[in-house]
This record gives sequence, C-alpha cells and structure tokens, in this order.
Amino acid sequence: MQGKKESTVMEAATTNIFYRPVIFFSVLLCFQYRAAGVASDTLSNGRNLTDGDTLVSANGSFTLGFFSPGLPSRRYLAIWFSESADAVWVANRDSPLNDTAGVVVIDGTGGLVLLDGAAGQAAWSSNTTGSSPSVAVQLLESGNLVVRDQGSGDVLWQSFDHPSNTLIAGMRLGRNPRTGAEWSLTSWRAPDYPATGGCRRVMDTRGLADCVSWCGAGKKYRTGPWNGLWFSGVPEMASYSSMFANQVVVKPDEIAYVFTAATAAAPFSRLVLSEAGVIQRLVWDPSSKGWNTFAQAPRDVCDDYAKCGAFGLCNVNTASTLFCSCMAGFSPMFPSQWSMRETSGGCRRNAPLECGNGSTTDGFVPVRGVKLPDTDNATVDTGATLDECRARCFANCSCVAYAAADIRGAGGGSGCVMWTGDVIDVRYVDKGQDLYLRLAKPELEGVHFTHTTLLTRITQPVGISHIGRPPSFHDKAFRKPIQVYHMPTRGVPDQQQVRSQTILCQEAQGSSPTPLRRIHMSLGIKAPLIS
Repeated sequence: MQGKKESTVMEAATTNIFYRPVIFFSVLLCFQYRAAGVASDTLSNGRNLTDGDTLVSANGSFTLGFFSPGLPSRRYLAIWFSESADAVWVANRDSPLNDTAGVVVIDGTGGLVLLDGAAGQAAWSSNTTGSSPSVAVQLLESGNLVVRDQGSGDVLWQSFDHPSNTLIAGMRLGRNPRTGAEWSLTSWRAPDYPATGGCRRVMDTRGLADCVSWCGAGKKYRTGPWNGLWFSGVPEMASYSSMFANQVVVKPDEIAYVFTAATAAAPFSRLVLSEAGVIQRLVWDPSSKGWNTFAQAPRDVCDDYAKCGAFGLCNVNTASTLFCSCMAGFSPMFPSQWSMRETSGGCRRNAPLECGNGSTTDGFVPVRGVKLPDTDNATVDTGATLDECRARCFANCSCVAYAAADIRGAGGGSGCVMWTGDVIDVRYVDKGQDLYLRLAKPELEGVHFTHTTLLTRITQPVGISHIGRPPSFHDKAFRKPIQVYHMPTRGVPDQQQVRSQTILCQEAQGSSPTPLRRIHMSLGIKAPLIS
C-alpha cells in the first residue's frame, strides 16, 4: 500500500515538473504579447485599442492613447509627445467619453472609429473615403497617425490633415486651391478643455501668403507676408533657422506654411494656438524636461491687427504718441478720436493724387523697415523685378504703394506686390522691408524737381544712437543714399522715363542746418530739405 502511495506521489511530482515550464512559458508569452501590443506602432484589422492601451511610434517620440486633461470623467483619444503630457492632436475634442469604456476599432470600410462602449455608438470616426479589405493604422515617428491600405501602401487618411490647436514639424498650415480644403489650427475652449474654441489660425492665400489669427469674426494678428526667408513681421524666425527650416510651399494644389527640423539633432518644437488667440513657438528642452518659449504673437500693442488704421504706422517705442502716427502725406481721419487714444480710424490723404489721361505728377516716398501691409487688396507677380514693379505702379493710377515680394537677391529684392486700396496693419520691425508709398505732388515737400529727378524726404525714425544730441545731417547714418524716382512725363525722352538715381542730400547754398532743422530731418517732420 505504501509503495503504491509513493508511486502516485512520484507520478504527480513528475507531472508537475513537466507542466511547470509549459505554464511558465505560456504566461511569459501572454506578457510578451501584451507588451508587444502596448509598444506597437500599428493597429491592424481585427485588433482593438482600449482605454489603457497605447500605440507608440517606432523610436518612441509620440504616443497615441486616452487621456483626461481636465475632468477625469472626460476621456479623449489623443496623440502626445512621449516626454510630455501635452497633447498635439485630439480626435474626439467635441465629443468626450464619459468613462473608460472607449475602444478604437477599424470598421468594415477601413475607417478608424472610436466607440463609446457605454453608449454603444461611435463618438468619432476618420470618415475614410472609399473602402479597402485590408487596412492598418500606424503612428509614425513624425507624430502623424495614418490609415494605410496594406495592399497598395496608399494613405487613406492622416491626422496631419485634421489639426487641432497644434502644428508640429511636417504639418501644413494652408489650403488646397483646387479643392478648397483647408489646414488650420483651432484653439481649445480652455487650457484643460480641448473642445473647439473661438480662435483660428489660418493661411491667407489672397495676395501674398501670410498667416492670420482670427478670434470670432475679427482678425487678431497677422504675420505679414512671406518674403522668401521669413514672414515680414516675424524677423525672429531668422534666429532659430539653424534648428528649423521654414518654407511656404506654393503649388497648384497646395499653398501652405511648413516647418521641418533643420538637422537630426534639432529639438522637438510645436506651434500652439491658445484659447486667447496667442500663437507660441515652443521648443522642448531635454535637460530641464520643459518647454521654452522661442516666440509668441501678438508680442506687443503694434501686433494688434490694424492698430493704427488705414495708412497708419505703429512704432512700439513711441508710447508718448499712442504708438501710432500717420504716414507721410496723411493726417488723422478723426483727430478728436486720436486725442482720446482711439486710432483705429486711421489716416486720410492731405492732398488727392493727380493721375489720369496717361500722365501724373505723383511720386513715391519709401517707408523703411516695416512689416508689409495686409495684401488682401494687393496683386502679386513673383516673376517681375522691382524696377518693373515701380513702372507698373506708376502707370496704374489705382496703385497706392508697391514693394518687393522676395527680399533675396540684389537690388532690393524681386517680385512685385502692388496695393490698390487702403494700406493697413503696418508697423516698424527689425529687418523690416521697404514700402514705397504714392503721394501727390503737393505732399512731396522737400523735393527738388527737375525734368528727370524727384527727391523724396527722409522718413526713417531717428536711431537710438542719436538721442541726446542734435543729429548732424552729415552723420554717416543720414548720408545713406536715397532712391530718387522720376515720374513719367509727357515730352520727356523715353530713356529718362521711370528711372532712378542715387543722390546725397545736401544743404542749399552750402549753409549749415540749424539744430532744430536737424531734428526735423531725423524725425521725418515736414520741413524743406532744399531751400
């Protein structure tokens, strides 16, 4: 009897020893499968993604999963930078789930669907057009979530085409002129509430492309048009060009702003539109594990759209004059309003233009170092030279100003932008461009007329280095050559038509300017330069 018991015990022990490795490896395989599911960057047909599961891009830069930025009861499907909790894209921003029963599936048509498990209905869908028997969803290392046809490899849908409030490298801000499709940012309703807010960031493709922030029905801020290197009102873009390559793509089916990492070592960066309509350039600092603000806009009062109205000029360093002044040849439209610090009414001409019947006595003054005006009422020809642009504006009595479209190259740049209506939203900026403003002959004070030349007065503001002493007109800063523009005039030989020459301003009869007159000249105040 005892021998039988010992035999039974031995058999049981042998059986346990045999099955233990099987059980161990089975459990290990389960954990490995679970871990593979969590670490995978792909969701294929037949697999689901539930709350608590994630997709992680190949090198771990981005994560797709569920999160609650505010109330725990609001659950969203989102993509975030793996080292930060800040979401860069939210799927169901306007239809949050009320619990953790959400599940992501691929439906029968190949679409990506977020199901509300508690309600038993779809909370969000990619609305993928067409159908494919075999698709896969992949989170790319760029942060782009794509639905791909596994047979052809074609991308059927991608999150980069449906931005939230954030633009990351490789995304587009712009539109497709052929289809009307738009890639724009929309603010969150609150810092912890991803629902669609009241501000948008779009690419305005009328005239010369620039980026505009809207809040409600009004423009809040405008970058100024793209000048070939940066947006004319955002010269600080040049300071981080070694990290990020900025460009505006212009094609028949795409006009868009895109930035990419300039090198493989470039830090992660994002453009975020806040609920207040402020756009920020944030850059990840790996050492501090935090975001550094490289730039933001509006940055000051002069960034407020149309702060000084039509033909007004904003200077952030002139608080004593409400930051606003009128351009040369213009005066406040409503002086009483300006005295009450309301300058949005803008400025009016002091003298009407004299142009018609094939002749004109008008001229141009350069407004230097500015963000170019809103180009909604402008025409653009990127193939023209600046000289051709000047000639076209002379010949068109409706043209009130012109400028180069591209600052690259010699001779003041290339391309042509011509304005035919009010000149709006102009301010002084570092590395600003030159705007050539049309004025009537009576307003060209300080101009010496001959048959071939037209001398414009100085319009540059006095530099900081000249504050505290009477500026001398013989100082190097005031001896910069000024472009002199001849107007087409009947009876003048063709070779003298529409040409420019460089002249140094000189005092008449060799007399020395008075200190008061020197100050007038430095500030651009109307005072004859030639007696």
